[in-house]
Amino acid sequence: MSALRVGGARVRVGIDGRELRDGVRTGIRRYLFEVLRAAANRGLECVVYGDRDTRLPAGTAATLSTLDGGWTQWWDQVTLPRALRRDGIDVFLSPYYKRPLAARCPTVITIHDLFFIGYPGHSRPVYDAAMTSLARLYARGAAAIVADSEHSRRAIVARLGLATDRITVIPVGLGREFGPATPTAAQRARYGLGARYVLYVGNFLPHKNLPRVLRAWAALPAPLRSGCRLVLAGGDRAGRAPLASLVTTLGLDASVGFAGLVADQDLPALYGGAVALVLPSLEEGFGLPALEAMACGAPVIASRRGALPEVVDDAGLLVDPEDERALAAALVRVLGSGDERAVLARRGLARAARFTAERTAGRVVDLLETTAGLRPALTGRAG
Repeated sequence: MSALRVGGARVRVGIDGRELRDGVRTGIRRYLFEVLRAAANRGLECVVYGDRDTRLPAGTAATLSTLDGGWTQWWDQVTLPRALRRDGIDVFLSPYYKRPLAARCPTVITIHDLFFIGYPGHSRPVYDAAMTSLARLYARGAAAIVADSEHSRRAIVARLGLATDRITVIPVGLGREFGPATPTAAQRARYGLGARYVLYVGNFLPHKNLPRVLRAWAALPAPLRSGCRLVLAGGDRAGRAPLASLVTTLGLDASVGFAGLVADQDLPALYGGAVALVLPSLEEGFGLPALEAMACGAPVIASRRGALPEVVDDAGLLVDPEDERALAAALVRVLGSGDERAVLARRGLARAARFTAERTAGRVVDLLETTAGLRPALTGRAG
């Protein structure tokens, strides 16, 4: 059913789609994919604003508007507001904490985490103070704010001084392509998987805690490690070199591989064929790889930090990410027992099934409709 304004005209939703670029795989990109799918199902007319590198997902019903803007701030604050006025946009969704200050339509912003202010382990007092002030400016003037998790909402309230009920918690949408699958021989060769592997998917930034995983992997009994590979998948070239150096130092070259950036169409099979997914982050605003892996039938070993306990709950093994012995013990437990893997896989599939389109991206669309005046206000908590 199409969403209509009073008088019969269709509501027009504007979306900042600069994350929709070839060769990029981020949680924000996945968030946009699922919102666009849900909006199309609802009959909303969407205009995606991007730059020359933006590409719409295949089969999307949205319109792409490519804007020239030079530097980012000019695009955000001058080029984009002009386009929103020109196109008669009724409500605008930003997948970031920022928004066009001069927009005449109401805006919905998304704060996935606060790493842009207080990156874990890095002290930048002047920069962080300036970014905190800017984030407060954006948030206080937004018509609505989305957070991916209760963990992120608590952090936003504490850091930005916002009222809790101003923030609506909506989990990130799980793509419908994520389901049980196994890699083909070609995929195994392309990504260096081998016959048996533990998988990590993400970037290689410090908060992902990968050096501790490598040291935990080195601590495994040699017979257990020799029959399996640890595969680190991600396109973070800058972060790869120090990890590769540590792999060599620890004598792990034969059992650790770097898969590079995984194509979207290959990712479900890589999850589904893994003995386990390991996600040992020191901080996460959501932890989408854990959810995707559970949906594909992979046992999950995750950190007991950030939003990961909200996502994984009791469907995976949660460990202290700073305890290398605990990481190693969890790996031994999963690698050494087919029964344990089967139990975790069943729990993970059941857990992932709760993240329906209606509960995730569909609620973002509900919020856009509410902001445009089409439906009653949502409650702030995740459903």
